[in-house]
Amino acid sequence: MKTSRTKNQYIGLAAKGALMGAADAVPGVSGGTIAFMTGIYEELIFSLKQCGPSALKLLFSQGIAATWQHINGTFLLTLFAGIIVSILTVSRAVLFLLAEYPVLLWSFFFGLILAAVWSLIRHIPKWNLALTATFILGTLVAYYITTITPTSVESTPLIVFVSGMIAICAMILPGISGSFLLLLLGMYAPMLVAVKELQLMTLSLFALGCICGLLSFSHVLSWMFKHYKTLTLALLGGFMLGSLNKVWPWKHTLESVIDRHGKEIPLVQDNVLPQQFEILTSQPAYFLPSIALLITGILMVVFLEKMGQKANQN
Repeated sequence: MKTSRTKNQYIGLAAKGALMGAADAVPGVSGGTIAFMTGIYEELIFSLKQCGPSALKLLFSQGIAATWQHINGTFLLTLFAGIIVSILTVSRAVLFLLAEYPVLLWSFFFGLILAAVWSLIRHIPKWNLALTATFILGTLVAYYITTITPTSVESTPLIVFVSGMIAICAMILPGISGSFLLLLLGMYAPMLVAVKELQLMTLSLFALGCICGLLSFSHVLSWMFKHYKTLTLALLGGFMLGSLNKVWPWKHTLESVIDRHGKEIPLVQDNVLPQQFEILTSQPAYFLPSIALLITGILMVVFLEKMGQKANQN
């Protein structure tokens, strides 16, 4: 795996991290999808896998420099710096758009993920029955997850820690949104409040859960890519295709709750056609702008693909 880059390449890596952070802030979009499209997914999984007992053993035997190289430390630091800065800054703009212009934002992400499915499965050289079945299974699993009604739980320290473990595992899986799983667990709003109010204790517990989840789940993903790469790609492609149910732009809210800030949080929604959306919600469907943004999302995938291919060639 690549461990050395130029200064400009590291700036580009931080930008990819920022894109991942912005995507992870939206329930329905996965930062793992961005990582795969930009050509850094396998390096990310490999580098995370290195952060285990072997790294600790190396630290005590050969020192910090050898350990840093072993875990691909500069890569991880740059990427996660971009993710964190994005979550604290760019994600606020994304959340504003989600609240004020949801149809337009979902249209963009729908095009992004739709093209990302093609971007992923095109790496499978030859399809067979097993790969097709795996792709369908991934699609059905992701689709089912998007239909589950969110719950409401008390944000105890243990729940915050476990939520971090679950969410981060989903965040590094293309097609499975960590923030959406937080929504299902009833922890999405509490964690947003914790970020905005800088509740350090809550954020520390969540981060600890994320670290534990990353260090354990990355081993599973690395093993899958090493031994069953095409099956893994088919499964992840199915995850992304099934997740499109969540990011369909035109939705009719059937059930919602009011959070402690007086904001309405949708719980159960139906996907409807643009014309039905206007009738049921008395809101504009923004059909033409939505189509334009959907196409923009598709073109962005093409751009990210070319950027990832160029980075891999250097």
